Amino acid sequence: MTKMELAKSGRTSEEMIEVAKAEGVGPEFIRQGVEEGNIVVVRNNRHGYIRPLGIGKGLRTKINANIGTSKDHCSIEEEIKKLEVAVLAGADSIMDLSTGGPIREIRREILARSPVIIGTVPIYQAAVAAVEEKGHIAGMSADEIFRTIEEHGKEGVDFVTVHCGVTLQGIEILREDGRLLDVVSRGGVFLIEWMLYNERENPLYENFDRLLDIARRYDLTLSLGDGLRPGCLADATDRAQIHELKTLGELTEKAWDAGVQVIVEGPGHVPINQIERNVRLEKEICKGAPFYVLGPLVTDIAPGYDHITGAIGGAIAAAAGADFLCYVTPSEHLRLPAVEDVKEGVLASKIAAHAADIAKGVKGAIERDNEFSRMRKNLDWEGQISNSLDPDKARKMRNESIPVDSDVCTMCGEFCSIRSVRDYLESGFKGSRGQGIKGKL
Repeated sequence: MTKMELAKSGRTSEEMIEVAKAEGVGPEFIRQGVEEGNIVVVRNNRHGYIRPLGIGKGLRTKINANIGTSKDHCSIEEEIKKLEVAVLAGADSIMDLSTGGPIREIRREILARSPVIIGTVPIYQAAVAAVEEKGHIAGMSADEIFRTIEEHGKEGVDFVTVHCGVTLQGIEILREDGRLLDVVSRGGVFLIEWMLYNERENPLYENFDRLLDIARRYDLTLSLGDGLRPGCLADATDRAQIHELKTLGELTEKAWDAGVQVIVEGPGHVPINQIERNVRLEKEICKGAPFYVLGPLVTDIAPGYDHITGAIGGAIAAAAGADFLCYVTPSEHLRLPAVEDVKEGVLASKIAAHAADIAKGVKGAIERDNEFSRMRKNLDWEGQISNSLDPDKARKMRNESIPVDSDVCTMCGEFCSIRSVRDYLESGFKGSRGQGIKGKL
């Protein structure tokens, strides 16, 4: 039985109990969420040595980090380093998006080394194989697509992105309305090329039951991809995007009927004033299924700083109810991310997720900040550093410029407001520092 089937039968699995402990909630809360589809407990039944991950309503906002090679840049050693850095920085999951080099070997190495769940986009491998063997993407068969998905499931991949909502009708809407930036999803483009060349419907949509059979076999969570997501602000929340979302809503209910867990993927590039609306639409159309967003990026003009534009959008989206943030790195739109880009991307998304968790009232979120503020009041520098999101960076900055009076920093030095006011109040206005702040000026 799948985890969703167990939940629907009223039973709580060990994985649900493990997630409940990690989240600080009761096992029944998790079981009920899985039954209703607003929580997923992600772990392939062949990937038992990693901890399961809970994503969804009432849980801490989770972070995914994308890694992977391209034809132009391929190093397994570098990808493993990215994996290690991403996990150390706090990523809850890793997606291998490799499209170059020995793709199977890279995925298997990542699966063997990762302590967190792994996701993939199987059509990338199928498309690359079709180009290598037949000369063009349109040459891949529906059977080859499904065999690749099965291969990923059999090897232990925990969740897969499948662009089931890209349909012939959606392509026609795209043609009718036009877009400034057309389609930016690689998986979406691969399928559009295949559909137009072969004059056939998307096999992932047309044969969705076949996909569900594979997912049930490995208790594989389906991440329903947004192949028509907007790639620029001008295209956000257009008819093509919403048509695809409605299709994903229908498929979500079919998956639930089959006992398969589902995540729904979202945009992309979205103006700030449309983010909350996008989250509300997904929750309404997809009946509360966990929402997985890329960013979203709130401006198109910041290459080199898109980890910031993505974190701004991610904080707003998660505060509005998004459950899972795919990080964006500084190198987005420019190159394959380097190791340092991966770290910066994860940390930016972690900040966004934590800020949103405070807004959502997630258990333990504001308490962490309150404890940190007590350390700051006590000028407990080691406590602040060790409890920060990036202790290495905080310690380096502190150690580069420690003043003679080392209980303060070089920003205020002897005029440290925290120390002066604390001493001033604690001394009954007659502290050893004379007249407090006034006495120093």
